[in-house]
Amino acid sequence: MAPSRAVYTTARAALRCSLPSSSPCLHHRRLISAYGYEQAKVLALSSLGEPKDVLHLHSHSIAPPHSDLLTLRFLASPINPADINQIQGVYPTRLAFGTSLGTTEPIAVGGNEGVAEVIAKGGGVQGLEKGDWVIMKNQGFGTWRTHAQTKAEEVVVVKGEDREGLRPEQVGTVSVNPMTAWRMLRDFVSLKEGEWFVQNAANSGVGRAAIQLGKLLGYKSLNIVRKRDGGMEELKADLTSLGADAVVTDEEFEAKDFRDRVKELTDGGREPIRLGLNCVGGPLVGSMAKHLAAGAHMVTYGAMSKKPVKLPTGLLIFKDIHFDGFWVSKWSEANPREKETCIKEVLKLTREGKFKDVPMSPVTWNHDTKQDELVSAVQGTLEGFRSGKGIFVFGNT
Repeated sequence: MAPSRAVYTTARAALRCSLPSSSPCLHHRRLISAYGYEQAKVLALSSLGEPKDVLHLHSHSIAPPHSDLLTLRFLASPINPADINQIQGVYPTRLAFGTSLGTTEPIAVGGNEGVAEVIAKGGGVQGLEKGDWVIMKNQGFGTWRTHAQTKAEEVVVVKGEDREGLRPEQVGTVSVNPMTAWRMLRDFVSLKEGEWFVQNAANSGVGRAAIQLGKLLGYKSLNIVRKRDGGMEELKADLTSLGADAVVTDEEFEAKDFRDRVKELTDGGREPIRLGLNCVGGPLVGSMAKHLAAGAHMVTYGAMSKKPVKLPTGLLIFKDIHFDGFWVSKWSEANPREKETCIKEVLKLTREGKFKDVPMSPVTWNHDTKQDELVSAVQGTLEGFRSGKGIFVFGNT
């Protein structure tokens, strides 16, 4: 049985009284209750809806681990669009509601990606040690939390040599966006060096990853971004610095004379565009497909515009264009070993300076961080152009 809140409060008070008020470690010591119970906080919901309406902080205790259990302290957990869609109830994978965290009404914990540190392990755990970093194997764990307990078989371990020189934010964002880009570039078309792919949402996490990984593989990229009132040239320069061969706005791409630009870029059509990556949907996808070579593949992995993809019949019949879908969660569940290999490869490229993580807007989550600040960070993911990916970075929890 977990110790009462009164016991925890007393333990915290005793800790404060045992240290001089000027002690530099006072605000950095990890607080645990009596009997070794961890005190955790989670960003939870008891019903589906808009994040600002349904998310709330919930506190609970975690018993010391036994057998094959691990106790984890989270280090960084990003806020991905798919996480928001789950909260809204419009994503194929449903949140897991339950009462295992000490509530009378079922709750679910938000977040699907992140990195945590092993702080304790049961006697039956092998191959993991205290201090190791881990990534969740499957979607749906609920990573917006300070601490958690899970079985060792549910995590991918990131040993010291794999994370050397990397920040938690870099490791915590490796399993969704870079993985999606890597698999789409490799699994649908055997592109040759010098051949092209075209993508929309090129400034997204997946888009930026595809630019860099494609360049490392010798591919060329035509990148489409949404037109914006300010900072357009800076954005184009940023993506070009990552390795983009051409960056255009959606308006430029859909202009009548853009076919001439494509011909110019591809050496008169001698360098075919054999792969398209779509995260937007709507009429833009049909325009992209018209520039694809015969037998090419258009891979859809998102639907930001919430508009259907319209397929030109002539392209299907006469050019044999293939329209595919890709969902990284499903791929990861079916290919756990390949996922671990991909994670290590991307982290290696990051350590070597060959792969840059997406710009981030960190939100520090400490023990005393208020609920409103955390909820606002999630809700803000839905609003306008952002300077970087929202990510919870855990401090003194």
